[in-house]
Amino acid sequence: MAVGVFDSGIGGLTVLDAITRRLPDLPLVYLGDNAHAPYGVRTHDDIFNLTCAAVERLWDEGCDLVILACNTASAAALKRMQETWLPADKRVLGVFVPMIEALTERNWGDNSPPREVAVKHVALFATPATVASRAFQRELAYRAIGVDVEAQPCGGVVDAIEQGDEILAEALVRSHVEALLRRMPHPEAAVLGCTHYPLMESTFQDALGDGVKVYSQANLVAESLADYLTRRPKMLGTGTASKFLTTGDPKAVSSKATQFLRRRIDFQSA
Repeated sequence: MAVGVFDSGIGGLTVLDAITRRLPDLPLVYLGDNAHAPYGVRTHDDIFNLTCAAVERLWDEGCDLVILACNTASAAALKRMQETWLPADKRVLGVFVPMIEALTERNWGDNSPPREVAVKHVALFATPATVASRAFQRELAYRAIGVDVEAQPCGGVVDAIEQGDEILAEALVRSHVEALLRRMPHPEAAVLGCTHYPLMESTFQDALGDGVKVYSQANLVAESLADYLTRRPKMLGTGTASKFLTTGDPKAVSSKATQFLRRRIDFQSA
């Protein structure tokens, strides 16, 4: 009954942690493609191929349902995977839709036409590949009209977080927020479109000001997954054990992950 959680690095651990709190009895298999991180500067074809390989590895672990806890993979690969590659008995879900549903105050599965929503000016902070894909804007347009989105590619932030350099990460976040505010001086909401960014949420909030509501993904994805499994319990796979896998150096990744979540995490080679 295991569910897979995939990210290019360790950022998806924020999603795994939230799922663990929401569904404490659910076995989770986490796979970080640390050998090829970061994805945010790769081509869409490269991201697609790497993501497919990772998802197949999680299927080998008995995970028929895989969460792409990586906005770059969700933006650049998910739609193509679902349309051209995914077998009928497997499911791969992304992290964009739960956040957009929260932003537009729509329930899961609400397929009514797009409508006016309260929030009109939205700042999106994401990796360069996620911004270039325009996937967030596309998904938002299915659900809302009249919303202005200003996207800021946040180069360097993921690398700084992965390297444990909080001072550099904070400086980069503030620089990226300043750049966005020059183009959109008064956003009403800000979307943190990368699962690494919750670790810097307080810095984003401080730089944006108290008047901007910041949407972070982890808890929203966990709640959406709980709802999904209630409606589709057959998507629980055959896996029974929780584990952490990496394409990188398990010792180095374990050390970073332990610092990242502030609890002991032990990775194995994928």
